[in-house]
Amino acid sequence: MRASGFAVCLSLLLVGVAQADSLNVRSVGNCDTPIYAYYAAVIGDYAYVACYTTGLRIVSIADPAHPAEVGHFKTPGLSRGVAVIGDNAYVADDTEGLRVISIADPTHPVEVGYCDTPDHAYGVGVAGVHAYVADGDAGLRVISIADPAHPVEVGRYDTPGWAQGVCVNGKYAYVADYAGLRVISIADPAHPVEVGYCIMPGYAVGVAVQGDYAYVADFGSGLRVFSVTDPAHPVEVGYYDTPGYAVGVAVNGNHAYVADDWAGLLVISIADPAHPTEVGYYRTPNDAYGVAMNGDYAYVADYEAGLQIYEFYGAGVEEAPNAKVRTSNSMPTVVRGVLRLEASCGLRVASYELLDAVGRKVAELHAGANDVSRLSPGVYFVCEAQAQAQAQAVRKVVIQR
Repeated sequence: MRASGFAVCLSLLLVGVAQADSLNVRSVGNCDTPIYAYYAAVIGDYAYVACYTTGLRIVSIADPAHPAEVGHFKTPGLSRGVAVIGDNAYVADDTEGLRVISIADPTHPVEVGYCDTPDHAYGVGVAGVHAYVADGDAGLRVISIADPAHPVEVGRYDTPGWAQGVCVNGKYAYVADYAGLRVISIADPAHPVEVGYCIMPGYAVGVAVQGDYAYVADFGSGLRVFSVTDPAHPVEVGYYDTPGYAVGVAVNGNHAYVADDWAGLLVISIADPAHPTEVGYYRTPNDAYGVAMNGDYAYVADYEAGLQIYEFYGAGVEEAPNAKVRTSNSMPTVVRGVLRLEASCGLRVASYELLDAVGRKVAELHAGANDVSRLSPGVYFVCEAQAQAQAQAVRKVVIQR
């Protein structure tokens, strides 16, 4: 029996399949698109994926566990971004500008119009009857889409760097520019004007806005959080240095989802914007370039691995009321096949027990690798052998097939 007052620090790591390296995030489904999945937008039962060399791919996500491509349109350029409103998808097509594609019939998308832009169309946002294109060295271009068959540029603002991402919120367009976050008033779309900016240590490439905050994917320095309560004076209030190269970001409630290139999908708590904290991740099969949210699911454009669908459930899995154990961390670790336990903090523990959700022992464990492949999928808890009655802090585990 362990000495009273001691605690065991456990590190639960997934081993075996590198692609299943995760924390609090599970893989739901995937759809292999032709190369390369660069960006995704999700509306209703469909995901619209901008594939770098193969155009717009339309994927049915009515059943997220079994997504399936239902239609596609090969654009003339390199598809880098997409926004959807009504019956049309608007694709940022690099040197071929903005392409307008009718998706009234998702199985047979067809181009209905286009507007050439002067540089490289990287990102696009749509609001009302205007599309806002992040056009590389040509800055922000404002295009009227009142007549989708004849889109026409009506305004522009030349940002100082390379405009790569844009998010429209109210009367402002927030542009991720290599020269930092640029806040541009679009109250008069024909005459956009910069009202504020904030420089960053890396290269701003993606941006999302929710409430009074802008969240910027800063290639080279991670996720940067800015207060835009006063758009004329954006102020950085917090940041999280991601392990990879932050290239895309989406926000849902109290969490920011970051496409972090080789490091996959990261889930960052922004409940306190001044102190963003990583609470989950999934090492995607390839390189996470773009991410979109729809309900509880994150849709990741994973370059050579197509569209990947994930669910973050780290807010907690409800435990049975008569459970005999409690957890010090409500966010579970996802395990498939093998559960590795490592004793740290200088302590050596011979054995552990795996309990089900109501506190019943289902298996004996030991430090090192444990084969749990034969156990039913579900929520379990790890504690020291013969110590569960003391209701000590334990670690929650979710076993999946």
